[in-house]
Amino acid sequence: MTSEPTLLGGLDPDLAARLTSRRDLFTKAAAKLGAVASAPAVLSVASTEAFGQALPAQVVEVLNFALTLEYLEAEFYQMALARPRLIPGRYRPVFQQISRHENAHVRTLAGALGGAAVAKPRFDFTGRGQFPDVFTNFATFAAVSNTFEDLGVAAYKGQAGNLQGTPVLTTALQIHSVEARHAAEVRRVRGTFGWDGAFDQPLTKAQVLAAAAPFIAG
Repeated sequence: MTSEPTLLGGLDPDLAARLTSRRDLFTKAAAKLGAVASAPAVLSVASTEAFGQALPAQVVEVLNFALTLEYLEAEFYQMALARPRLIPGRYRPVFQQISRHENAHVRTLAGALGGAAVAKPRFDFTGRGQFPDVFTNFATFAAVSNTFEDLGVAAYKGQAGNLQGTPVLTTALQIHSVEARHAAEVRRVRGTFGWDGAFDQPLTKAQVLAAAAPFIAG
């Protein structure tokens, strides 16, 4: 069984170098934790040093919002990968890697929130019947995957301002960039461009929840 990656070890090299050179809250937290410096633990310690024993309510709300979307994506890929004939062999490694990323995002956010983490909802990946063949037709699965990844990118972008000035922003931006790469890769799999234009548009929490609502059963 593989160990949980450290927060700094899991970053892109350039970003990790910038964080290390700044000796900010994250590097101090990683040094304090040493060999057990998992991503959730580093985020938790850095947040505690910045805010005290509890995260501000606004930060908790944003992280739980993000966690709900990560729950959605993580379970979606887990269920898809359990269907042996759904994903063509040449694309299976792509979705296996995306699945690992989404599970890591869930662990990080849930670990940072601790007892304040929202419970995982029940999901309906047919979108209340809009996509009845989502787990039997690869084209439908890929289209829904594309929707979820684009939604995640827009959601993190829309919430960045609410995390401004907090150590949590660094991790949110790290996840945001990975979600954007997922979105581009899924678009490539579908035979389309990995971008819509020169600028991505953020979505508000209300807009994201409205788009995700058909897939959340309760």
